[in-house]
Amino acid sequence: MTAYRIIGEDRPARWLITCDHASNRVPADIGGGSLGISRADMDRHIAYDPGAAGLAVALAAGLVAPVILSDFSRLVIDPNRGEDDPTLIMKLCDGTIIPANRTVDAAETARRIKTLYRPYHAAYARLAARRPDTVIVAIHSFTPALKGRPPRPWHIGVLHSHRDDRLSRALLRRLLAEPDLCVGDNEPYAGHLPGDAIDRHALQTGRHNTLIELRQDLIATTGAQESWAARLVPLLQAALADVDLTPPASAQRETPHG
Repeated sequence: MTAYRIIGEDRPARWLITCDHASNRVPADIGGGSLGISRADMDRHIAYDPGAAGLAVALAAGLVAPVILSDFSRLVIDPNRGEDDPTLIMKLCDGTIIPANRTVDAAETARRIKTLYRPYHAAYARLAARRPDTVIVAIHSFTPALKGRPPRPWHIGVLHSHRDDRLSRALLRRLLAEPDLCVGDNEPYAGHLPGDAIDRHALQTGRHNTLIELRQDLIATTGAQESWAARLVPLLQAALADVDLTPPASAQRETPHG
Protein backbone atom coordinates (compact mmCIF):
# COMPACT_ATOMS: atom_id res chain seq x y z
CA MET A 1 0.00 0.00 0.00
CA THR A 2 1.49 3.34 -1.04
CA ALA A 3 0.64 6.57 0.73
CA TYR A 4 2.57 9.03 -1.43
CA ARG A 5 4.73 9.67 -4.47
CA ILE A 6 7.86 11.81 -4.49
CA ILE A 7 9.33 13.24 -7.68
CA GLY A 8 12.69 14.99 -7.82
CA GLU A 9 13.80 14.30 -4.28
CA ASP A 10 17.40 15.21 -5.17
CA ARG A 11 16.53 18.53 -6.81
CA PRO A 12 18.49 21.33 -5.14
CA ALA A 13 16.03 24.22 -4.80
CA ARG A 14 14.81 25.34 -1.40
CA TRP A 15 11.22 25.05 -2.58
CA LEU A 16 9.08 22.06 -1.61
CA ILE A 17 5.89 21.58 -3.62
CA THR A 18 3.12 19.54 -2.04
CA CYS A 19 -0.20 18.18 -3.24
CA ASP A 20 -2.31 16.81 -0.39
CA HIS A 21 -5.26 15.85 -2.60
CA ALA A 22 -3.45 14.49 -5.64
CA SER A 23 -5.25 11.16 -6.07
CA ASN A 24 -8.71 9.62 -6.01
CA ARG A 25 -7.32 6.11 -5.42
CA VAL A 26 -9.03 3.90 -2.85
CA PRO A 27 -6.74 1.17 -1.43
CA ALA A 28 -7.88 -2.40 -2.03
CA ASP A 29 -8.25 -3.09 1.69
CA ILE A 30 -11.04 -0.51 1.89
CA GLY A 31 -14.20 -1.88 0.32
CA GLY A 32 -12.20 -3.79 -2.26
CA GLY A 33 -10.99 -0.48 -3.66
CA SER A 34 -14.38 1.26 -3.56
CA LEU A 35 -16.08 3.65 -1.18
CA GLY A 36 -19.47 2.68 -2.57
CA ILE A 37 -20.04 5.83 -4.61
CA SER A 38 -20.25 6.24 -8.37
CA ARG A 39 -17.34 6.67 -10.74
CA ALA A 40 -18.70 10.12 -11.53
CA ASP A 41 -18.52 11.09 -7.86
CA MET A 42 -15.00 9.67 -7.56
CA ASP A 43 -14.00 11.93 -10.44
CA ARG A 44 -15.38 15.01 -8.66
CA HIS A 45 -13.66 17.39 -6.30
CA ILE A 46 -15.05 15.51 -3.30
CA ALA A 47 -12.56 12.66 -3.90
CA TYR A 48 -9.46 14.67 -4.86
CA ASP A 49 -8.34 17.96 -6.42
CA PRO A 50 -8.63 17.51 -10.20
CA GLY A 51 -5.70 19.04 -12.07
CA ALA A 52 -3.69 19.77 -8.93
CA ALA A 53 -1.25 16.87 -9.27
CA GLY A 54 -0.25 17.78 -12.81
CA LEU A 55 0.15 21.43 -11.85
CA ALA A 56 2.24 20.52 -8.80
CA VAL A 57 4.54 18.27 -10.84
CA ALA A 58 5.01 20.93 -13.54
CA LEU A 59 5.60 23.68 -10.97
CA ALA A 60 8.18 21.57 -9.15
CA ALA A 61 10.02 20.92 -12.41
CA GLY A 62 10.04 24.65 -13.19
CA LEU A 63 11.41 25.49 -9.74
CA VAL A 64 13.87 22.55 -9.81
CA ALA A 65 12.27 21.37 -6.59
CA PRO A 66 10.94 18.13 -5.13
CA VAL A 67 7.24 17.45 -5.01
CA ILE A 68 5.28 15.11 -2.75
CA LEU A 69 1.84 13.91 -3.79
CA SER A 70 -0.65 11.91 -1.75
CA ASP A 71 -1.64 8.56 -3.28
CA PHE A 72 -5.06 8.04 -1.70
CA SER A 73 -8.40 9.78 -1.91
CA ARG A 74 -9.22 12.52 0.55
CA LEU A 75 -12.45 10.57 1.18
CA VAL A 76 -10.42 7.65 2.55
CA ILE A 77 -8.72 10.00 4.98
CA ASP A 78 -7.88 13.66 4.49
CA PRO A 79 -4.17 14.43 4.95
CA ASN A 80 -4.95 18.14 5.08
CA ARG A 81 -6.78 17.80 8.38
CA GLY A 82 -5.57 17.32 11.92
CA GLU A 83 -5.83 13.82 13.36
CA ASP A 84 -8.56 14.99 15.74
CA ASP A 85 -10.51 16.96 13.11
CA PRO A 86 -14.13 15.75 12.77
CA THR A 87 -13.83 16.01 8.97
CA LEU A 88 -10.79 13.71 8.84
CA ILE A 89 -13.00 10.96 7.36
CA MET A 90 -16.03 12.40 5.63
CA LYS A 91 -19.40 10.62 5.66
CA LEU A 92 -21.20 13.26 3.58
CA CYS A 93 -19.55 15.61 1.10
CA ASP A 94 -21.18 18.13 -1.25
CA GLY A 95 -24.43 16.21 -1.30
CA THR A 96 -22.93 12.71 -1.64
CA ILE A 97 -23.16 10.11 1.13
CA ILE A 98 -20.01 7.98 1.42
CA PRO A 99 -21.27 4.44 2.22
CA ALA A 100 -17.88 2.95 3.14
CA ASN A 101 -17.38 5.70 5.73
CA ARG A 102 -20.80 5.62 7.39
CA THR A 103 -19.80 2.99 9.93
CA VAL A 104 -16.12 3.81 10.33
CA ASP A 105 -15.21 3.35 13.98
CA ALA A 106 -12.21 4.41 16.07
CA ALA A 107 -10.26 1.26 15.18
CA GLU A 108 -10.69 1.76 11.43
CA THR A 109 -9.87 5.45 11.75
CA ALA A 110 -6.66 4.53 13.61
CA ARG A 111 -5.77 1.98 10.93
CA ARG A 112 -6.13 4.52 8.13
CA ILE A 113 -4.08 7.03 10.13
CA LYS A 114 -1.33 4.45 10.63
CA THR A 115 -1.19 3.10 7.07
CA LEU A 116 -1.84 6.24 5.01
CA TYR A 117 -2.00 9.52 6.90
CA ARG A 118 1.13 9.23 9.04
CA PRO A 119 3.39 7.77 6.33
CA TYR A 120 2.47 10.68 4.07
CA HIS A 121 3.25 13.22 6.76
CA ALA A 122 6.47 11.46 7.76
CA ALA A 123 7.72 11.70 4.16
CA TYR A 124 6.53 15.32 3.95
CA ALA A 125 8.41 16.18 7.16
CA ARG A 126 11.58 14.49 5.90
CA LEU A 127 11.53 16.47 2.66
CA ALA A 128 10.81 19.73 4.47
CA ALA A 129 13.77 19.14 6.81
CA ARG A 130 16.28 18.45 4.02
CA ARG A 131 17.54 22.05 4.29
CA PRO A 132 17.02 24.81 6.88
CA ASP A 133 15.48 27.37 4.52
CA THR A 134 12.76 25.23 2.94
CA VAL A 135 9.82 27.12 1.43
CA ILE A 136 6.57 25.15 1.19
CA VAL A 137 4.08 25.74 -1.62
CA ALA A 138 0.91 23.66 -1.28
CA ILE A 139 -1.08 23.16 -4.49
CA HIS A 140 -4.83 22.58 -4.42
CA SER A 141 -7.74 23.11 -6.80
CA PHE A 142 -11.34 24.14 -6.25
CA THR A 143 -14.57 23.34 -8.02
CA PRO A 144 -16.14 26.16 -10.06
CA ALA A 145 -19.33 25.79 -7.97
CA LEU A 146 -20.63 23.66 -5.12
CA LYS A 147 -24.02 22.04 -5.62
CA GLY A 148 -26.77 24.63 -5.27
CA ARG A 149 -24.28 27.46 -4.77
CA PRO A 150 -23.41 30.39 -7.05
CA PRO A 151 -20.41 30.14 -9.39
CA ARG A 152 -17.05 31.02 -7.94
CA PRO A 153 -15.50 33.89 -9.91
CA TRP A 154 -11.87 33.49 -8.90
CA HIS A 155 -9.28 32.05 -11.26
CA ILE A 156 -6.76 31.57 -8.48
CA GLY A 157 -6.79 31.91 -4.72
CA VAL A 158 -3.98 32.36 -2.23
CA LEU A 159 -4.73 30.91 1.19
CA HIS A 160 -2.80 31.89 4.29
CA SER A 161 -2.78 32.11 8.05
CA HIS A 162 -2.47 35.27 10.10
CA ARG A 163 0.35 33.49 11.94
CA ASP A 164 2.68 33.90 8.96
CA ASP A 165 1.35 35.35 5.71
CA ARG A 166 4.54 37.00 4.45
CA LEU A 167 5.02 34.92 1.31
CA SER A 168 1.30 34.77 0.60
CA ARG A 169 0.96 38.55 0.83
CA ALA A 170 3.94 39.03 -1.46
CA LEU A 171 2.47 36.56 -3.96
CA LEU A 172 -0.94 38.22 -3.77
CA ARG A 173 0.59 41.59 -4.63
CA ARG A 174 2.19 40.06 -7.72
CA LEU A 175 -0.97 38.23 -8.79
CA LEU A 176 -3.21 41.24 -8.27
CA ALA A 177 -1.02 43.16 -10.70
CA GLU A 178 -1.94 40.67 -13.43
CA PRO A 179 -4.80 42.39 -15.32
CA ASP A 180 -6.47 39.22 -16.62
CA LEU A 181 -6.85 37.44 -13.29
CA CYS A 182 -9.60 37.37 -10.69
CA VAL A 183 -7.59 36.65 -7.54
CA GLY A 184 -8.98 35.45 -4.23
CA ASP A 185 -7.40 36.48 -0.93
CA ASN A 186 -8.27 33.56 1.37
CA GLU A 187 -10.92 32.61 -1.18
CA PRO A 188 -12.85 30.46 -1.92
CA TYR A 189 -12.36 29.69 1.79
CA ALA A 190 -10.16 30.62 4.71
CA GLY A 191 -6.64 29.32 4.58
CA HIS A 192 -5.88 27.97 8.03
CA LEU A 193 -7.15 25.01 10.02
CA PRO A 194 -5.31 23.98 13.20
CA GLY A 195 -3.44 20.75 12.48
CA ASP A 196 -3.65 21.01 8.70
CA ALA A 197 -0.60 20.28 6.56
CA ILE A 198 0.70 23.85 6.40
CA ASP A 199 0.16 24.23 10.13
CA ARG A 200 2.14 21.05 10.88
CA HIS A 201 5.01 21.54 8.47
CA ALA A 202 5.36 25.31 8.07
CA LEU A 203 3.63 27.37 10.74
CA GLN A 204 4.88 25.25 13.62
CA THR A 205 8.44 25.41 12.29
CA GLY A 206 8.70 28.99 11.01
CA ARG A 207 9.04 28.01 7.35
CA HIS A 208 7.94 30.31 4.57
CA ASN A 209 4.74 28.99 3.06
CA THR A 210 1.76 29.62 0.86
CA LEU A 211 -1.21 27.62 -0.40
CA ILE A 212 -2.35 28.12 -3.98
CA GLU A 213 -5.82 27.16 -5.20
CA LEU A 214 -6.56 26.99 -8.95
CA ARG A 215 -10.07 26.67 -10.33
CA GLN A 216 -10.42 23.18 -11.72
CA ASP A 217 -11.79 24.08 -15.14
CA LEU A 218 -8.66 26.17 -15.75
CA ILE A 219 -6.26 23.25 -15.19
CA ALA A 220 -8.23 20.42 -16.75
CA THR A 221 -5.55 19.52 -19.33
CA THR A 222 -1.83 18.85 -19.22
CA GLY A 223 -1.23 21.88 -21.42
CA ALA A 224 -3.19 24.15 -19.07
CA GLN A 225 -1.35 22.79 -16.04
CA GLU A 226 2.02 23.40 -17.67
CA SER A 227 0.98 26.90 -18.75
CA TRP A 228 -0.11 27.85 -15.24
CA ALA A 229 3.07 26.39 -13.78
CA ALA A 230 5.19 28.44 -16.19
CA ARG A 231 3.26 31.55 -15.15
CA LEU A 232 3.59 30.86 -11.43
CA VAL A 233 7.33 30.08 -11.36
CA PRO A 234 8.56 33.69 -11.85
CA LEU A 235 5.78 35.08 -9.65
CA LEU A 236 6.76 32.80 -6.78
CA GLN A 237 10.44 33.54 -7.24
CA ALA A 238 9.78 37.29 -7.21
CA ALA A 239 7.49 37.00 -4.20
CA LEU A 240 10.12 35.13 -2.22
CA ALA A 241 12.67 37.80 -3.09
CA ASP A 242 10.24 40.39 -1.71
CA VAL A 243 9.90 38.98 1.78
CA ASP A 244 12.07 39.29 4.84
CA LEU A 245 13.82 35.95 5.27
CA THR A 246 13.93 36.19 9.07
CA PRO A 247 11.24 33.98 10.66
CA PRO A 248 8.65 35.92 12.68
CA ALA A 249 9.22 36.07 16.41
CA SER A 250 5.82 34.49 16.96
CA ALA A 251 6.60 31.36 14.92
CA GLN A 252 6.51 28.27 17.08
CA ARG A 253 9.63 26.13 17.03
CA GLU A 254 8.43 22.55 17.03
CA THR A 255 9.62 19.41 15.37
CA PRO A 256 7.23 18.43 12.53
CA HIS A 257 4.91 15.55 13.29
CA GLY A 258 5.90 12.18 11.87
